[in-house]
Order: sequence, then structure tokens, then C-alpha cells
Amino acid sequence: MSENGVILKVRDLTKHFPIMRGVLIKRPVGYVRAVDGISFDVYEGETLGLVGESGSGKSTTGRVILQLYRPTSGTVEFEGRQLDELKGRDLQAMRPKMQMIFQDPYASLNPRMTVGDLIGEPLLIHTNMSHKERAWRVGELLKTVGLNPVFAQRYPHEFSGGQRQRIGVARALAVNPDFIICDEPISALDVSVQAQVVNLLEDLQDKLGLTYLFIAHDLSMVRHIANRVAVMYLGKLMELADQEEIYTSPLHPYTQALLSAVPIPDPKVEMTRKRIILEGDVPSPVNPPSGCVFHNRCPLAVEVCKNVVPEWKQVSRGHWVHCHLV
Repeated sequence: MSENGVILKVRDLTKHFPIMRGVLIKRPVGYVRAVDGISFDVYEGETLGLVGESGSGKSTTGRVILQLYRPTSGTVEFEGRQLDELKGRDLQAMRPKMQMIFQDPYASLNPRMTVGDLIGEPLLIHTNMSHKERAWRVGELLKTVGLNPVFAQRYPHEFSGGQRQRIGVARALAVNPDFIICDEPISALDVSVQAQVVNLLEDLQDKLGLTYLFIAHDLSMVRHIANRVAVMYLGKLMELADQEEIYTSPLHPYTQALLSAVPIPDPKVEMTRKRIILEGDVPSPVNPPSGCVFHNRCPLAVEVCKNVVPEWKQVSRGHWVHCHLV
């Protein structure tokens, strides 16, 4: 653990995917700037919510942190070790400490493997447990996520979406991680099931002392689960602050627009509040706008926004903003 309880340090993280053209000789003709120079910390035991529109780079950020994609540039430091420098066995030795719950419970579970084999696979790779010990551990993990241990003999297609996501949670917990990236774990589920999965994640965090990076586009759900919230747009972080502060006094125009779209269950407040309607579509990450990437949709943009990239600056304790006007 590094200073001030920081478990994860991300600095100037960039991931650009090359666009290749050519028949015999492939050459890059451009780059998709999925993640474009972001910096933040995650503290031990907290939940950091990462929100933004589809295509803003949230899931890519999670995968680059875990080194499922190698970063183009920048650094990722986890528990004092720089992950982007690790390879082979050194990186594999870090895998048990950081796991991921994937977005689609239908696509992330191998349909040819039983539930017992799916949950037991990390134990087979990262531990020296016997077959009997693994079977016992799988049964305990199924109980932990609210499923019957008998289900270990069944296949994924026999379960509902909510049950499959619980199996995904059990698989992530198998090797006792310290840090879990939840990549939109509820977006593919029915509304009635979403709350159950979120409550399960909160209970597990209290019981096991886990740290989460919770990626989502549902702002009301993030408000429920997150301690701090980071807002992402076109590969860049727009704002980062405590959950209460970002919902009550957002500073960035993009954050204000996002929050204005969230319905409030009070008809009087809903009628009087001001809605911010953004013009146009999200630009392509292949050719993002110059200056501030949000300037062509921002209702407050001035000339400097079009030409100069704003600094990622701290405006108060723990409140960071990427904007010239703040």
C-alpha cells in the first residue's frame, strides 16, 4: 500500500488503437483515441464511479488498468508496483489481486464449461489447491453470492441474467482480490435485478474490504454506490469529485448536462429545474476536436476552448476539473 491509502495510481494514461489499411502490407492510417491522457487515484476500500456516454472510453480504461490492453503511454501503479512495466510471470503474479466483472453475463461465461469449472478456473491457474479443495471453495463462493452450491454442476444457459452475473462475481472473488473493476455489471440486467446485484456488491465490499472501480452510465445508480465520481467524455476526464459534491454542485458544463437528464421523483422540482440539451453528436475518437474536446457541444464555449487544451486542475480539496471556465 502506498502513501495516503492510495491503492491505484493512474498517470497520463493513453490508449490509441491503430486503424490499419492495405492488402499485402498493412499500414496505420489513423488512430482511435479511446483513452487520451487521464490521471486519477483510487483509495483503499472506496468505490470510484466512472461515468460517461457510450464510446467515451470507460471500458477501455478498465481494461488498460488491468493490462488486458497494454497502454500506448502513461503509467498504472497498483499497490506500489508499476503494472505497465511487468511482463510474463511477474504480471501473472499480480493478477489475483485485481479482477474484473464483465458487462455482459451472456458473453463472459464459456457455454461449454460448467459453473464449477468457470469459478474454479482462476483457482486452477493461481493456486495449488487439490480438486477436492477447489470444489469446496467453489461451493463456498456460490453461497457467498446467494446461489445454491448444487448449481456448480450446471451450465450457464440454465441461468437467468442476474444469476449469471452472480456467477461472474463469484469467479472474480475466487482468488481473494483487493481490487475489482466492475465494467457496467448491471447494464444488461432487468431493473428489478439491478438493485439486487448492486446490494450484493456493497455487502461484499463491507465483508471483504474490497475496492471498486464501478463503470456505468446510469448516474442514479452510481450515486447510490460510489464514494467519488469521475466523468469521462471522448477519452478524457472532465470532472472528478466526491459523490455528494458532484451531484449537488457540478462545475463542468458536461457534468451539468448529464445530471440535468436524470429525472427527479418530485413533480414540483422536475417542473422548475432547467434542462440542458446538448447540440449535435459525440465526435469521432479518430478525429477529436482541437482544444477542449467538448467545445463543439458546450453551451458556454469561448474562443480559448477551441484552440487550447485545458489543464486537469484541482479547484478545491479532491475536486478536479478539465475546463477553462472554472
